[in-house]
Amino acid sequence: MALDATTVLDAAQSHALASGYFADVNGHEPKSPPTSGITCAVWVEQIGPARGGSGLNSTSARLVLFVRLYAPINDLVPDSIDPALMDALDWLMAAYSGDFTLNGLVRHVDLLGAYGEPLSARAGYLMESGAEYRVMTITLPLICSDLWDQEA
Repeated sequence: MALDATTVLDAAQSHALASGYFADVNGHEPKSPPTSGITCAVWVEQIGPARGGSGLNSTSARLVLFVRLYAPINDLVPDSIDPALMDALDWLMAAYSGDFTLNGLVRHVDLLGAYGEPLSARAGYLMESGAEYRVMTITLPLICSDLWDQEA
């Protein structure tokens, strides 16, 4: 078995887009500023063995995605930015906290950090091409079962 990262990223993007909160969802970390409204980007941040989650003859993986929500500071009423971002963040975190498997592509979300950093989100600001954005970055740790065979 092998990791199909493209399919996992596509599924995470489609899931975020289906929320209805985002004007656009990208499958990469943008190198130029989002256009308008609240946008989302999904990309791979880390991959490695899921310590304690692998079998005797195969290795399960911990695939960490970053899901970043962007809101342009100048385009929105300042007091509306965080509530709008938090509504979208709340929807995503609730979905990830449920029985989230991306339609069977992953075993589960590492909610409490059994294999590393848990599901979490961090707020911040980002300057991109001279424009400032309020961002919420979700660390989405996914556990993928039995990806790599182990040789005896």
